[in-house]
Amino acid sequence: MTESPRKILVGVAWPYANGEKHIGQIAGAYLPPDIFARYQRMVGNDVLMVSGSDVHGTPVTLKAESEGVTPAQVADKYHAMFVDGCLKMGLTFDLYTHTDTQNHWDVTQHMFVRHLETGYLYTDVQEQLFDPEAGRFLADRYVEGICPVCGYHEARGDQCDNCGSLYDALELKEPRSKLTGNTDLEVR
Repeated sequence: MTESPRKILVGVAWPYANGEKHIGQIAGAYLPPDIFARYQRMVGNDVLMVSGSDVHGTPVTLKAESEGVTPAQVADKYHAMFVDGCLKMGLTFDLYTHTDTQNHWDVTQHMFVRHLETGYLYTDVQEQLFDPEAGRFLADRYVEGICPVCGYHEARGDQCDNCGSLYDALELKEPRSKLTGNTDLEVR
């Protein structure tokens, strides 16, 4: 009796489309699942390996502001570069997409509305840091300061790369805006 092929989904991390990929990302996040998927195909299993570029989020916006272009231009540029790199390296994605497709929007909206209706999500009010010089609220990556746990001076608004702690931006000591360098931030 022959065993029928197993169906295997390999979901790979979605990188931000905000810069060229480096060897650490390839070796750490993309090569291991590719090897696994190739092996599973080789032994006769049905494999679907998927990933895509995260074209939304603060890292994309920060890169766009530093380059003087729109976030969409940054996302398009780096998504295309990553797709090209994957092809040249021979990575075996069955689907490599991005977060700005109609399908992604439809599925995300469906999940969001369903979770809102069932109570898994709820509305609330949260205080955030505001930079009056820039005239905007500061998302996590727009704020740096001193880590409230280890005292590292280049901690980001939601995490410290030195000690690995996660926290709220309001807990940072001496927070400063990455947009303007302003340290006279308001809590709103």
